[in-house]
Amino acid sequence: MVDNIYVQIRNSKNKALEDKVPIMQDEGINFLTKFIDKKKVKSVLEIGTAVGYSSIVMAISNPSLKIVTIERDEQRYLEAVKNIKSFKLEDRITIIYKDALDVNIDQKFDLIFIDAAKGQNMKFFDKFSNNLNDKGYIITDNINFHGFVNKKEEEIKSRNLRQLIRKIKNYISFLKGNKNFETVFYDIGDGLSVSKKK
Repeated sequence: MVDNIYVQIRNSKNKALEDKVPIMQDEGINFLTKFIDKKKVKSVLEIGTAVGYSSIVMAISNPSLKIVTIERDEQRYLEAVKNIKSFKLEDRITIIYKDALDVNIDQKFDLIFIDAAKGQNMKFFDKFSNNLNDKGYIITDNINFHGFVNKKEEEIKSRNLRQLIRKIKNYISFLKGNKNFETVFYDIGDGLSVSKKK
């Protein structure tokens, strides 16, 4: 049974990669699941479901975990619903089809995981930090954004990409200067930040 689940996860990952859906790199998801286990996280709010891959892996790695995840893209949302059902995780993963900035949630979470539109990271952080339990954490993926964050601006040909990288750099500065959170940056996967509520 356990082997079947891991085969199913691998197939799910391979399909996402074939369909060019951005999912977490292996090192990133391994860090995330170990972090959840180590910090005894019981509840996660995920901003950016995509096809449900990271939610599913988190839920399978920790049987007591409850996840609420938000996705605004209809096609990806429908694929995520299908994937979550195929793993029989509907009772532990609640998926909301809406733009995260339009979602209002009263619930509090041990961990908020931001993995959606990178240019909106600061808005997501500001909005959902109110949903964090005391001593909770906010983890953000793609802090390095495929290595572009460490490049000089003139090396990036695309204007849109330059603007996006500028926003990610602004977000990094925002995290470093945030008086309510202490943030550690990890060069794991595509780069992760872990912000702990003070």
